[in-house]
Amino acid sequence: MPIIKGGVSIVLLTLNTLFWGVPLILLTLLKVIVPGRRQKEWLLKGLCAVALNWIGVNLWWMQRWLTPNVSIKVPDTLSPEQWWLVISNHRSWTDIFILFMALHRRIPMPRFFLKHQLIWIPIVGLAFWALEFPFMRRFSREQIARNPKLATVDRASTERMCRQARHAPIAIFNFVEGTRFTVAKREAQQSPFQHLLRPKAGGIAQVLSLLGDQLDGILDVTISYTHPSPTFMGFLCGKEAPITLEARQLAIPEWMQTANYHDEPQHKERFHAWINSLWQEKDTLLDRLSDHD
Repeated sequence: MPIIKGGVSIVLLTLNTLFWGVPLILLTLLKVIVPGRRQKEWLLKGLCAVALNWIGVNLWWMQRWLTPNVSIKVPDTLSPEQWWLVISNHRSWTDIFILFMALHRRIPMPRFFLKHQLIWIPIVGLAFWALEFPFMRRFSREQIARNPKLATVDRASTERMCRQARHAPIAIFNFVEGTRFTVAKREAQQSPFQHLLRPKAGGIAQVLSLLGDQLDGILDVTISYTHPSPTFMGFLCGKEAPITLEARQLAIPEWMQTANYHDEPQHKERFHAWINSLWQEKDTLLDRLSDHD
């Protein structure tokens, strides 16, 4: 029964998180108290190993217990010794594990742009913080108008991650729509796309300007669900309909490496034109892959 399968899945996910939570907490405490940056970098490598093992164990039991119907197409040239910016559409929390299935150990340990509220999730939030994920506060225009300094908070978080990323290969993941797609959100945004929300260019523009000379490329990922309203609980219950993931490698245009998105209006317009064109191609692909609505 799906309910029993879902209950067992939650138990397995919880037990795996608790098991790897022990070395995570110990390494995090050491990372806080050691004085030197070199020692912190070694501990960060240990934390990455813990996180990769947590991912690997979850994928092992998910593929055997849930037997998800997932079709994956990714480039053959990927390597965990390379630097990548990964951008994707966003439909469900399931997206994260589908991305793991496609890219685990094919590219470096992932770092996601995260909402700041996720730091409060037990153990997982600590892992996000210890692994130096960038937390986004996403202040409203009204808040920024009252306090203009708030506009630089998310940029500073991204800059810290990019500065650290130069020391070891990294895969930076960004759901550039900023939130999960629903028809209601699409209509509220008056999105010009059928299967997507409007993309946000600021985060990837900053990553590309700070790390563009070191990145090996951009992975443009499209995730398609046959089910019109996919949920993570439905996935854990083994009820999710077929899922398709397609990834393609994009070269980084030279102009992106020197573009100043936040201070030069012409650069901002060029980034928006680029991401909107990419999103139009993604919308067409999603239209071909499945009927979402």
